[in-house]
Amino acid sequence: MTASPKSKETVNPYPMIAPRFWHGMTSSVWWSMLSRNRFRISPSKLHMAVIICFVTPIIDVLAFIQHLIHGRRIRQTKLAGPPIFVLGHWRSGTTLMHELLHLDEQFTSPSTYQCFAPRHFLLTEPWMIRFGNFLLPEKRPMDNMKVGWQLPQEDEFALLILGAPTPYFRVAFPNNPVPHMDSLGSKTFDPTKLDHWKRSVDWFFRALSYHTPKPLIIKSPPHTGRLGVLAEMYPDAKFIHMIRDPRKLYPSTMKLWRVLDEVQSLQAKTDPELLHRFVIESLHRMYDSFEIDRQKISPDRVIDVHYEDLVAQPIETMKQIYSQFQIGDFAPIAKKIEERQTTEKDYKTNQLGLDVETEKMVLREWHDYAKKYGYLDSK
Repeated sequence: MTASPKSKETVNPYPMIAPRFWHGMTSSVWWSMLSRNRFRISPSKLHMAVIICFVTPIIDVLAFIQHLIHGRRIRQTKLAGPPIFVLGHWRSGTTLMHELLHLDEQFTSPSTYQCFAPRHFLLTEPWMIRFGNFLLPEKRPMDNMKVGWQLPQEDEFALLILGAPTPYFRVAFPNNPVPHMDSLGSKTFDPTKLDHWKRSVDWFFRALSYHTPKPLIIKSPPHTGRLGVLAEMYPDAKFIHMIRDPRKLYPSTMKLWRVLDEVQSLQAKTDPELLHRFVIESLHRMYDSFEIDRQKISPDRVIDVHYEDLVAQPIETMKQIYSQFQIGDFAPIAKKIEERQTTEKDYKTNQLGLDVETEKMVLREWHDYAKKYGYLDSK
């Protein structure tokens, strides 16, 4: 999400009703998730579960009303143009790329609220934007980037709330076996689950296009391993692949999930070894699939962008994307990027170092990624 200058963090006066992913779920998705995990909720998190149990029937009603009013028109809506997908491992710069593309008003992206309330955002978004900002902190705890209901967000959260198969369900029960790891790869995706996933993606994209009829910019790290599926679903889509030094990816991704687990989980503590194995395995699954899928797609549909290049030369890097994809006049966007740089000149990324043994582990476990993208001999 967008970086912000230093300021006092907004304090939510009602922390027990702070927005969690599960608040947007219908009763059927919520109770199905609890049942699959055998209701292994920590006592200290029971209040969260109780609140959500009261909220989900309200979501059911809102979802029914939205379907009644807008359902037919959503089904009949066609995408306004081929989507652009931002791919790459967590913490590889996908959020930064997403937000730079979002500066271009010819496109639209799913907002945080739309991703957290996919079943009823057509009804409730104006009210939440006007009255619900106090529920959010000013900055994300994992990287100090700005938070807001209207800022672009990754659609994987919407798929989670819709009940589509995604490993993001692990956030609720991080100490249980991670579900739907097969969904991180086109070839490993169970066919039955894949059909459910496709229907959820298609519905959400149509709902977004019905709301704002512009080509979509979609960002989701798990989509990296689904390149082949997405290329088949959207034959004219383009793909921006973000790359970053794995020695930066690993500690930043570990922090990301620890923070999400702390805020969102229904279990009190996350087993660090389970989290470590999830992070390591996820990259393997995504990139085993990505590299195979990429060979079957026209090279002009995919562009690699190193995070380091995007940070050092954002205008030159973005200009190259616009040129390759032929997506319009870049000059107005260059000006907006310059303005953004001026506004956020004081922003600093988290400095997360690795000890020698952890660095060796990362380069051993993610050797193929580091070698392919030129990080074995760099610091």
